[in-house]
Amino acid sequence: MIMNKTELKQILTDLFKDQKLAVLSTHSKEGPYSSLIAFASTEDLKYILFATTRATRKYANMTGNSSVSLLVDNRSNDDEDFYRAVAVTVTGKAVEVEDGERENLLNIYLDKLPYLKHFVTSPTCAFLKVTVKTYYIVNKFQNVMEFHINYEDSNSPERNM
Repeated sequence: MIMNKTELKQILTDLFKDQKLAVLSTHSKEGPYSSLIAFASTEDLKYILFATTRATRKYANMTGNSSVSLLVDNRSNDDEDFYRAVAVTVTGKAVEVEDGERENLLNIYLDKLPYLKHFVTSPTCAFLKVTVKTYYIVNKFQNVMEFHINYEDSNSPERNM
């Protein structure tokens, strides 16, 4: 089943609106490492936002290697998941949000996760964004689609989706 970019964007938007948690995978010289994180996405799907304290292994891993992947899904752990669940793997680069964009991105994050305000504004917390390269969307257990983000022409919505 081939979907157009508008349909793929809607799947991603709906999934990200409904799900609060994702699995973040980082990498160090010791190997891969996965963590559960609370996340939000920007409306244009260019960025995934999350927070972690600077003392975590995931933060140390991203400092050494900014390449990350995330997994977001809507499974309910029953047999119908094989036909109805959607899973998305996100690939990109994670960096700390800079001061000039912090307020806007923090508002997006806190609109979705207001109960994390104390955590994300703590001085020991790093607020990060993943600049998305590709979304790999799987539905109906084996239907895999790719959705690439194009940053070169930010004035053309069709090319960006």
